[in-house]
Formats: sequence, C-alpha cells, structure tokens
Amino acid sequence: MYSQIDEKIYLYFLAVIPLIVLLFLFNLYWKGKKQREFGDVELVKKLSPEKSVFKSVLKFTVLLLALASLIIALANPKIGTKMETVKREGIDIVFAIDVSKSMLAEDVAPNRLDKTKQIVSQIINQLGSDRIGMVAYAGSAFPVLPITTDYGVAKMYLQGMNTDMVSSQGTSLEDAIKLSANFFDKGNATNKLIILVSDGEDHSEGYEGAVEEAVKVKAKIITIGVGTEKGGPIPLKRNGVIESFKRDQNDEVVVTKLNPEILKEIGKGTKGGYVYGGNTKEVLDYVKNALENIEKTEFETTQVADFQSQFQWFLGIAFLLLFLDIFLLERKTKWISKLNLFNEKES
Repeated sequence: MYSQIDEKIYLYFLAVIPLIVLLFLFNLYWKGKKQREFGDVELVKKLSPEKSVFKSVLKFTVLLLALASLIIALANPKIGTKMETVKREGIDIVFAIDVSKSMLAEDVAPNRLDKTKQIVSQIINQLGSDRIGMVAYAGSAFPVLPITTDYGVAKMYLQGMNTDMVSSQGTSLEDAIKLSANFFDKGNATNKLIILVSDGEDHSEGYEGAVEEAVKVKAKIITIGVGTEKGGPIPLKRNGVIESFKRDQNDEVVVTKLNPEILKEIGKGTKGGYVYGGNTKEVLDYVKNALENIEKTEFETTQVADFQSQFQWFLGIAFLLLFLDIFLLERKTKWISKLNLFNEKES
C-alpha cells in the first residue's frame, strides 16, 4: 500500500492545534484563579452544581479532533493500491534551463526566466509518454530533476527555479550541454533530445567540444532563444521593487542581449535546430514538429497505480464530531458523575 498527500501545505495548519490547547489550559487556569478570588471554591461550585469540568474538556477535545480532520481532508491524502510496470513509447528529453542573472532582464515580459518557465511548461503539457529530466545552469550546471515520467513533479521543480540556484555566475553553455548529454540513462536505446533555453550569452570557451559529446551519445539539441537582440538592463529588486540595475566594473549599466548565432550553431551541430522564443505558439509548433520526426522507442517504467483520494473519510469524521458536539452540554450527567473522573466532590 502506497500513500501520498495531494496538498501538503494545508498540514501546516495542524501546528495551530497545540497553540489552541495552550490557550484552553490557560483559560481553565484563569477561571480557577478568578473563582478563588471570588470566594470559597466549594461555595462557588454549589452555585453551579451541574457544571462539569469533564464535559468541558470532552467538548473541547471533540472540536479539536473535528478541526484536525478538516485540515487532513483539505490536504487530501491518497492511497495507491499497487505498483505496476507499464510499457510506453517515447523519447528521453532533458530541459537545460539558463538561470544566470541575465535571465532577469525584462526585454520580454514578464522577464526572460519567467518566459522560459511558460515555454517549458507548455512543452511539457503537449508531451505524451516521453520521459523528461531537468538541468539548471549559469556559470556551472547542476541536475535539478532526474529522468522521470512524472510531469507534475517536473513542473513543480520548474516553477521553483531561480537565479540564486547557482553560486557561480556567468553562463557556461559548455557545462550545460555536457551535463545534459550525460544525464540520460547509460545503455538506454531510447532516442535523446536536449531542449536548451537561453539568451545565448556564453562566458565559457569550448562549447563546440560539448556539442561533439552530445553527438557521441546520439542526442539532438533544440535551442530556444529568449530575449531580444536589442537587449535590456538587469534589474536589482527588493520586495519586487526595482532599486537599481546591474553595473560593470566601469560603473556602466550592463545591457544583456540575445545572441542567437551561438544557439543556432549548437542546434545545427547536432542536427537539431533553433527557434526564437518570442512567440510561445511558434515554439510549441516547432517542438511538436521536431518530436514527430524523432522515432519513438518502447520502454518500461514502474509507477504507482490507482491512487484514490481519501479526503471524504476525514470530512465525514469532522462533520460527525461537529454533530456530536451539538449534543454535548457542559452539564454533569449521572453516569459520568458516578465515575468522578476529575475527583469532583459531590455538592
């Protein structure tokens, strides 16, 4: 039996429950203190002989359990009944995404990096049964997501990518291509494709050697250029507000420009291609056409099947507890009085 939580963020609300318990205990303490200040505790109790501490605690516990059940229902736990191996036809695709500071330029809306995320997300949406992986790069490259068929997880990692992921700045297309080329499963006969998204600025030397390495593993590269040849400055923001722009050693504002020539050479060198990323629809059509011309390979993948939502059980428990709470009065009942769970003296 396998399980997963659909909306884990809601589980953070469970942290409120201990706080509520503390407030309840403080309230009991405060009431006790005020009773002692009011007069003799035993006399005060005789004024309200039906008042039951146990029933108050019971009502509170029922409400807490109902609240916890509602929170768990919002998180939507799921249970998968089995693991199964399925056969699919497709190719292996690695997305190499530029996360250098130049990708913050706003010469395309909202900025180059966000535009890249939109494009890659739309490409993933139109894939069928292909396996995908993800690499991020700036001055160096590092793996983000291994080869997988879980597109939901891939898009989650994609949205989390930012320009602070790589400590070494600049743009090394060489490292990006090398890591992407070696990212595929060794000995796998599945056809391979690298989709490299960048503004084409390259501060490394020798990307030609990396292209040759991609050719050796029989991987084609499609490059997508994001930005404009006119270029734009790199904004430095705090809390979403532009404070200044990045400057060079001469205190001149840095203007970063799209360099399509390098990207075209990379695509041509692997018999892949280049497409400008200014129009998302054109990019999608280009990639779709390229994928249709790449032979699909049958492969096996293991996955958890039959995940079923279980929120309805917790929702039902919550409503049942709230319903019961209506009939729980804070008065003593005869059988509970006989149990005398809180050592309450008979009045």
